[in-house]
Amino acid sequence: MKRYNITVNGSAYDVTVEELDASAETPAAAAAPAAPKAPKAAPKAAPSGAQGGVKVEAPMPGTVVDVKAKVGDKVKNGDDIVIVEAMKMENSIPAPCDGTIASINVSKGDSVNTGTVIATINA
Repeated sequence: MKRYNITVNGSAYDVTVEELDASAETPAAAAAPAAPKAPKAAPKAAPSGAQGGVKVEAPMPGTVVDVKAKVGDKVKNGDDIVIVEAMKMENSIPAPCDGTIASINVSKGDSVNTGTVIATINA
């Protein structure tokens, strides 16, 4: 048993952790969290490929303050496409892959919600 003092949101907690032997329980516990992560990634990739392009979605609600790319522009993975202001901070929305901008679905001043399709990239 090991004791740790952990602070979460300003509250201190005294935690005791039991160290387990390398038994059959450890791989089963590790496999359980891995299973939910795979399905989350698969649905996000499948719809974008099914429509002929990669969808670039807003990761948070906010207001579009600048559109850096236009239809027909060639972009590389990580290039800024749109700047969204959320909670008084400007957040760049980058291209998730190399390709050509097929569509820009927002304009400067538009409000976006989480998951709003900002642009489509033909990879």
